[in-house]
Amino acid sequence: MEPSPLFNDDPARRPKRLQAGIISRIHLENFMCHSNLDIEFGDLVNFITGQNGSGKSAILTALCVAFGCRARGTQRANTLKDFIKTGCSSALVQVEIKNQGEDAFKHELYGDIITVERRISESAGGSIITLKNSQGRKIGSKREDLREIVEYFNIDVENPCTIMTQDKSREFLHSGNDKDKFKFYFKATLLQQVDDLLNGIGKQLQDANGLVSHLEDSLRPAKKELDELQEKIKNMEVMEEISQQVQLLRKKLAWSWVYDADRKLDVQHKLIEKLKGRIPSCQAMIDQNHHKMEKLNDRLATKKNEISNMMERTSEVRRMKEDLQQNLSMAVKEQLELAGEQERINRQIENMVKQVRSLERQIQEMHEQYQKSTQAEENEMEERLRELQVEVDKANVNIQRSKEEEENMRQRIAMIENEIHQISFQIEDVDKSNRDISSRIREIQMHQRNKVTAFGGGRVTNLLQAIERNQHRFSIPPIGPLGAHVELEHGDMWAIAIETAGGRLLNAFIVTDHKDSRILRACAREANYNHLQIIVHDFSRPRINIPKHMLPQTNHPTALSVLHSDNSTVLNVLIDMGNAERQVLVKDYEVGKTVAFDQRIPNLKEVYTSDGYKMFYRSSAQTILPPNKNVRAGRLSGSFDDQIKYLEREASVAKLNAQQGRGQKRAKEEDLTDLRNTLSNMKRRRMNLERQCMSKEFDLKDVKKLLSSEANGADDSNLDDIRQEISKLQDEIQDKKALLAKVHNRVNEAGTKANELKMSLENLCDSAKAEIEALAEAENELMMIERDLKEAEKDKKHYEGVMQTKVLADLKNAEAGYRELEHSCQESRRKASIIIPEGEIEAFGCLKESNPENLSAELTRFLESIDDLRMLHEKKERKISRKLHTYKAFQEKLEACEKALNVRWGKFQRNATLLKRQLTWQFNGHLKKKGISGQIKVSYEEQTLSVEVKMPQDASSSSVRDTSGLSGLILFVC
Repeated sequence: MEPSPLFNDDPARRPKRLQAGIISRIHLENFMCHSNLDIEFGDLVNFITGQNGSGKSAILTALCVAFGCRARGTQRANTLKDFIKTGCSSALVQVEIKNQGEDAFKHELYGDIITVERRISESAGGSIITLKNSQGRKIGSKREDLREIVEYFNIDVENPCTIMTQDKSREFLHSGNDKDKFKFYFKATLLQQVDDLLNGIGKQLQDANGLVSHLEDSLRPAKKELDELQEKIKNMEVMEEISQQVQLLRKKLAWSWVYDADRKLDVQHKLIEKLKGRIPSCQAMIDQNHHKMEKLNDRLATKKNEISNMMERTSEVRRMKEDLQQNLSMAVKEQLELAGEQERINRQIENMVKQVRSLERQIQEMHEQYQKSTQAEENEMEERLRELQVEVDKANVNIQRSKEEEENMRQRIAMIENEIHQISFQIEDVDKSNRDISSRIREIQMHQRNKVTAFGGGRVTNLLQAIERNQHRFSIPPIGPLGAHVELEHGDMWAIAIETAGGRLLNAFIVTDHKDSRILRACAREANYNHLQIIVHDFSRPRINIPKHMLPQTNHPTALSVLHSDNSTVLNVLIDMGNAERQVLVKDYEVGKTVAFDQRIPNLKEVYTSDGYKMFYRSSAQTILPPNKNVRAGRLSGSFDDQIKYLEREASVAKLNAQQGRGQKRAKEEDLTDLRNTLSNMKRRRMNLERQCMSKEFDLKDVKKLLSSEANGADDSNLDDIRQEISKLQDEIQDKKALLAKVHNRVNEAGTKANELKMSLENLCDSAKAEIEALAEAENELMMIERDLKEAEKDKKHYEGVMQTKVLADLKNAEAGYRELEHSCQESRRKASIIIPEGEIEAFGCLKESNPENLSAELTRFLESIDDLRMLHEKKERKISRKLHTYKAFQEKLEACEKALNVRWGKFQRNATLLKRQLTWQFNGHLKKKGISGQIKVSYEEQTLSVEVKMPQDASSSSVRDTSGLSGLILFVC
């Protein structure tokens, strides 16, 4: 360490030495309380004075921040942006460090000055570190570069001996825990750093020893193999004997291959015979199923003819049944008509009988009146006649009034019934609208959960699942539905227009080639998605760039301009298939007519209004199509919640209207019931009036006849007329009775005929039932025959496949293998005969059962020479010796490292003891200068540091242990 300038006699006479790591300048901008501060430091001790709150501690904090300390480490803030001055958005700390002399850090890179700059930003919430050289050029910006500099110059801002802040000194003075004071002391004296370093080295040495031991253990299998080679070399015997055995083995091996080939030929021959034996059985099964199919085909044809005949008979029976039913209905109708005619004739006879009786009473009354007639009676009858006429006229007036009231009541009833029908229609319309709204809400909720369901419903979900299952079959996965890949850029204003313009194209799927199109069509059939629109388009084609002169020359947007998609293929399809770049969108009907028909805009195909009108100009014809009621604008909508709320409000209004309509309908129905009751009462009253009027009219006629008979002197001619009329009525009654008898007979005949037709129909139904049941049974038998025929065809195809793919193919392969083995056997026999004749080799015996592989392995074992074994032994020995030498060198180095570590541990303990003594001596010497007695105790074993001070004015002679009461006496420790 450099001696302190306080102990030099004359600093001016001391030789000047260039030093590195000295802070020469600090510059602050908007840091804590400083707006713009620039301080030049001297090379040795610098004193900064000022009032409380003037920013002295802020300079020390800025140094800590510049050298990489975190905000919490300064104990002045929680985050770096808290250091930014109030009202500012960023702060800058810039520190210059001298980099001269022999201790300079990378002088060729940084030069004589190293500038450390740390910029703090409030928006980013972090800081940027910049390292510059003496020319101001940026060298680095990583925290590792800064850490390398501070470690090189030993600038530890967290060490209290380097920077003692107010908070750290206060924390030390107010700490009553001996262990905390020991930690402070252990860290301040750098003993903590050395202790951690030595412990880490010891652990690394321990790991290295374990690794070397593991490597030595890995040589044990190699040593064992080396011993085995040595033993093998020792066991090698006389070479002549080995040579004879080798020659014999070569001869045996040559003929063993021949005999082995013979055995394989026998096995292959047996396999061929076995396969040939399978052919008849397989052919028998094929023939059996063929005969079975012929029989079933005959039965099938016979059964079809039988069913055809039965169906013809059944159709004849059905026709007969229809004829009988028609005749029966006509007979019943005729019977009912005759019964009505019979009843009518009976009523006519009864009326004629009543008329005869009335005429007879008239004759009798005329005789009585003729005998009793007087002038007074005539006057009385005239008076009676006038009274009856007045009553009849009054009754007719009342009847007419009653009829008018009834007609008015009927009109009121008709009006109320009409109102009820209209209200019912309105309720049905409201209910239907409510159901449509509920269905629409469910659709939107389903679309909200899964957007793709808006473009095909539940079927598209099944289709996408089928596509996912068959994804490996597609060259490129399909894109779709197309509407799920586009969005409206300008809200929901053009939703209806885009729905009208796009139409079914929004439900389409896109594939890259026709092969994928067929696969997608199969997936659609699997998902029960019929009539799916599939578009074939090259996915590798880039986004189509349309020149401006080919677009509609108008300020109104096009369908393509209001749509957005991240997939260029989707936009290309909208252009190619939908002409979206030529479809212009306008706000209302009048503007649409002007754009479509009046302006004659080039490159314009169609115009769509925001409410769904479609307008276009073709061949001098102007066409306007009204909005489609089935268009769903919500499919491309961005806000499903707003639509649901709007529809829910409409649904509540519809329910309220339906409730009001039902209330009105109930009130009208009650009024209608009351009016119908009133009308019924009116009818009964009118009918009573009519009966009374008719009775009075009869009385009036009787009185008039009586007066007439009296006036004519009871003329006998009137009596003759009445008698003739009675006679005529009696003749008519007899005619009617004769006609009634005939009608009665016809009624009986019609009833008999109806009963006979009914019985015939029942018998026909019974017989037809049996035939229908027989037809059903025959159809079931036909289905059974067809099923058996299919099974027989399946079995026949199965056995034919077995015959072709297994039996004949295996037989062909076996015969080919047999020929190859035969050729190989002949070649092996020829070569073996050259080595030794077969007669000589048979003398060795048991050769046909020997295995050539075993003989080959035995021959190889004998052919291994002792020289090869020795070379292999020496090679392995050299390899093991080289590894042992390497491991021994590792072990020696590790032992040297352990020895050095032990020496450093001894030095560390000695230095710790010396530091402890130095601390005690300096503490006691300082106390003596103050006239105070005390002691400081440091225990490395217990890791404690305790301070005791006895004040001279303390009469109780008690020691002070609380460091907070010692004020500045302890600060010299730092």
